Amino acid sequence: MGRIFKRGSVYWIAYCYRGKEHRESSRSNSESQARKLLKRRLGEVGRGRLVGPSEERLTFDDLAKMLLTDYEINGKRSVESVRLSLRHLRDFFGQDRAIDITADKVAMYVRDRQEEGAANGSINRELAALKRAFTLATRAGKLGSAPYISLLEENNSRRGFLDHGGFLALRDGLSTHLKDPVTFLYLSGWRVSEMRTLEWRDVDLPGRELCLRPEVSKNKDGRPLPLRVELLEIIRRAHENHRPDCPYVFNDDGEPIGDFRKAWKTACKKAGLSGVIVHDLRRTAVRNMVRAGIPERVAMELSGHKTRRVFDRYNIVNDADRAQASELLQSHLGAQSTARRIAKLPERGETG
Repeated sequence: MGRIFKRGSVYWIAYCYRGKEHRESSRSNSESQARKLLKRRLGEVGRGRLVGPSEERLTFDDLAKMLLTDYEINGKRSVESVRLSLRHLRDFFGQDRAIDITADKVAMYVRDRQEEGAANGSINRELAALKRAFTLATRAGKLGSAPYISLLEENNSRRGFLDHGGFLALRDGLSTHLKDPVTFLYLSGWRVSEMRTLEWRDVDLPGRELCLRPEVSKNKDGRPLPLRVELLEIIRRAHENHRPDCPYVFNDDGEPIGDFRKAWKTACKKAGLSGVIVHDLRRTAVRNMVRAGIPERVAMELSGHKTRRVFDRYNIVNDADRAQASELLQSHLGAQSTARRIAKLPERGETG
């Protein structure tokens, strides 16, 4: 089943697995240590799952490097999101070998993240990154198997939106360099990443149109956006103030617009708004387009939605809609009651 031999002062072991002999250094000059290693390997062979020295040396950091390399060579735009996921994962698994990251330990990670207050959606992004890292390792032959990683249930109901008065109050609380970019998001329904990467080469001011490049679009489809009224004014203002050394339409003193979530929260607090996030501007834009009577197909083209399911989820109903529906129903029933009373009025000359 196996044997022990010496090379210099170091003991080695040899064993067979699936018809092939494997040799491995015990990294020790102790025969007893070599026998323990051989016994462990023979146990793995007996269970049909040989770990081997290469798998034992693979660490979480190795998995993380493989994942980042995969994202970078494939030009995936979500690489920054993956970096954030890896930071959370590293806090928990950073000192672990890959073979020590079991399904039980993943469950412990999920519990810890939930206790920290992380949403299921955020945890799922992190679990998906870990799952992808293990897939890459197994495909490369660096691991024989990967742990089972199940995702959590998410509540995908997107209910956040702003009425126009709320938006104006929020915008008043933003710094000057953010007012126009945020208004652009509110009117266009574009994603924040698409607004940030908009460059002057994408803008046709004489033709009053700009076009999102496919390479910066989430779904990799470019799309035009007509510039009219306030949207046109926003782009004209940006053009009047643009710097020759900055290609971006929206910038902060020549630098691309960065993360403004802190400024957003401050403005929301000043406006008396709670639970409102930046992505609510996209939902609000779609909702406003539909309520303004824009055909849904056109609204989907402008906002960049590819599936009807996502579009339906954005065009949500709020309490005001329900109240209006109730009022319309009562008005309809009241009109029927009035018509019935008129119909029962006695004709002239009849007695009551």
